[in-house]
Amino acid sequence: MRTIRILWTDDEIEVLKAHVLFLREKGYEIDTCTNGIDTIDLVRHNPYDLIFLDESMPGLSGLETLRLIKEIKNDLPVVMITKNEEEGIMEAAIGSEMADYLIKPVKPNQLLLVVKRITEQRRLITEKTTTNYRQEFGSIGNLISSARSHSDWTELYRKITFWESELEKSTDPGMSEILKMQENDANNAFVKYLTTHYLSWLDPDALDKPVLSPSLFSKKIFPNVQQGRPVFFILIDNLRFDQWKMIASELAGIYRVIEEDIYFSILPTATQYSRNAIFSGLMPSAIAAILPEYWVEDDEEEGKNNFEEELFKYQLARKGLKYKWSYNKIISNQDGRKVNERVRQMLDNDINILVYNFVDMLSHARTEIGLIRDLANDEKAYRSLTRSWFVHSPLYELLIALSTQPVKIIFSTDHGTIRVQNPIKVIGDRKTSSNLRYKMGRNLDYNPRQVFELRFPEKAGLPKTNITSKYIFALNKDFLVYQNNYNYYAGFYKDTFQHGGISMQEIMLPVACIEPVL
Repeated sequence: MRTIRILWTDDEIEVLKAHVLFLREKGYEIDTCTNGIDTIDLVRHNPYDLIFLDESMPGLSGLETLRLIKEIKNDLPVVMITKNEEEGIMEAAIGSEMADYLIKPVKPNQLLLVVKRITEQRRLITEKTTTNYRQEFGSIGNLISSARSHSDWTELYRKITFWESELEKSTDPGMSEILKMQENDANNAFVKYLTTHYLSWLDPDALDKPVLSPSLFSKKIFPNVQQGRPVFFILIDNLRFDQWKMIASELAGIYRVIEEDIYFSILPTATQYSRNAIFSGLMPSAIAAILPEYWVEDDEEEGKNNFEEELFKYQLARKGLKYKWSYNKIISNQDGRKVNERVRQMLDNDINILVYNFVDMLSHARTEIGLIRDLANDEKAYRSLTRSWFVHSPLYELLIALSTQPVKIIFSTDHGTIRVQNPIKVIGDRKTSSNLRYKMGRNLDYNPRQVFELRFPEKAGLPKTNITSKYIFALNKDFLVYQNNYNYYAGFYKDTFQHGGISMQEIMLPVACIEPVL
């Protein structure tokens, strides 16, 4: 292992010889310096891992020296050592991007702790995370084999999502690979669970069932509406639970989470079905029957989600609710900024609905554009791109503006997405739907053991274009490919993020209520 090299600058460095010797005995290489000018020269010509810097020195002060160090090597960690406990000095040091600060007189063990935390953090995190996951491995395995209810699956999915995030901090790729194997086992078991129970959940009298897309408003949004405290319902299309957790971490300290739950998307897990069901409060077949002017069939060219505002208006009327509300669909930064300009007006409403399409556009762009595919080549990178969008988006600006207001904000989505791996051959006619995770048509030919088939769509609340139409759904990480040019399309779509089928990532979705930390 390479020796850690430290520069310690203090105009009274002779007094600190015992501390320097202590660190050298612990295996660290220590250079010393007595002023800021020489410190800058040493930093320019030597590869240091850490600097201890006295705040009060003649000539260049510690803060002035820190600023010059950052101009040379911005990522070099600097620990300020000060005898001054004034809050202004500490704030100035923090604002100058120092790694830590210590107050004189310092003790040897304080120095050792800071050095280990800063220079060995990755190794220590890896060791701790690996140990913790090994201890949790058996518990996750037991949950996979024993999960019997939707609440069991919710708990399991939360655990898997948590460990995905934790193992990202580790430098040991082996643990992440083991977790991927567990996640794949969990998805296979989830497929069996869902295909066994799904149709029973659609019975209005069923007791033990999760919140589904048509009941999202009635179960999770309407109960939060109260006079004088507007609700902002933010639906980010195609947002997975792990992506929501990343967004939540960016809002920590600004908002507190009142409730965080998981609801289940209906099938197909595609915008046309799941989101129209959310806004109407109806299953797709009921929309097609009761409001045919607002339902567009799979094989039609027209946009499939052009009537969300009208569907929501119908749901309010059907439930006898007289809320003052607004609806906004945001597909560009310009749209988002226009919405933000109207934030004062929206505070007078009971409910404000904002639909953001960025994550869905990212998913499609990743499939079609090679550069985006390279940037988001796995789940970790996909989450990172989502985070980058969020912190630089008009949505984040809106949330900052609302953080001073007495509001409730509910985050959710219509469906998730999964990175597909395994092509499954299917044959259909020209009117068969084009989605890679589900197909609807009347002349479908496939291996029934490789898909979940609905021969009678009406039992699943789904419309059909022909009396013999049926639906099939891809499972876990499979995707459906026609036999024409099979090898080309199998290779082209492998490792892309798709939705419409059955997996934990597509079906188990976040719905979280947050409020400002005023």
